[in-house]
This record gives sequence, C-alpha cells and structure tokens, in this order.
Amino acid sequence: MKISVLLVASALFFGATVQAQNSDGAKLTAESMIVDYGEVPYKGDGVRDFVFKNEGKQPLMITNAKGSCGCTVPEWPKDPIRPGAKGVIKIKYDTARPGMISKTVTITTNEVESMDDAGNPQYKQHVVRITGNVKQPPASGGLPVNNNSGVPGE
Repeated sequence: MKISVLLVASALFFGATVQAQNSDGAKLTAESMIVDYGEVPYKGDGVRDFVFKNEGKQPLMITNAKGSCGCTVPEWPKDPIRPGAKGVIKIKYDTARPGMISKTVTITTNEVESMDDAGNPQYKQHVVRITGNVKQPPASGGLPVNNNSGVPGE
C-alpha cells in the first residue's frame, strides 16, 4: 500500500514539475510553421528564413534541426535565444530539382515536453513544412548541340 501511495505521489510530483517547466521554460512560437518558396526559377535562390520567437521565460536553445532529405539543409543559431527575442533558421533547398517541393525540417529544442519512465526529460520537436515549386530548366532554345564528333555541322 505504501508503495502505491509513493508511486502516485511521485507521478504527481513529476507531472507538476513538467507542467512548471513547460510554463516557465523556453517556448518556440512562429507566425507560421510553413515556409512557402512559391515559384522558384530552376537553380534560383534556394535560401529562405524561418523566423521564430522565444515566448517563454527561459533562454531557448535549438539543439538540432534536420531536413527530411539531403536536398533540404537547415542552419540554426547555436547561441541561446533570450526570452522575448527572435531567431532565424536559414533553410536551403536544392533548386536544381525541378517540380513540387514537399519537405520538412524537424527542430529540436530545450523545451521539456514530458518525462520518460526513468524521469528523464523528453524534449519538444517542431516540424516546419517546406512547400513550393521549382520551375523546369530552360529549353536549349535551338542552340547547336555539341556532339563531340569534331566535324562542323554534324
């Protein structure tokens, strides 16, 4: 019986601790969790900014940011973002790939989301959707093609 009461009390304590950390800790917010490239020229500028804000009461750390494939590469701030301050993650998409863009960037922060069974914090992950369209490469426009034969006009 004592063990059951102790387990319930521990669960309540850890639950209250996580709630306090969630409300008093760092908190990443953004106007939108979508970065829309719109129409991008083939091999055009593939860098966009994902702007976010720390609306928490403690410094926000971006501990990792990972693209869903090698064609989407995020660059995140390594220094803490103060409460009330904004930060930027630069997202580079390989625009040498024509067609629709439908990728994600997963951002891991120091925001405590929950505790595991051993009492270790589980950190929050935010998923940013990357959308848009890379236009097809320009046609050759009737320019001669080099056939490497060495004979002019062939």
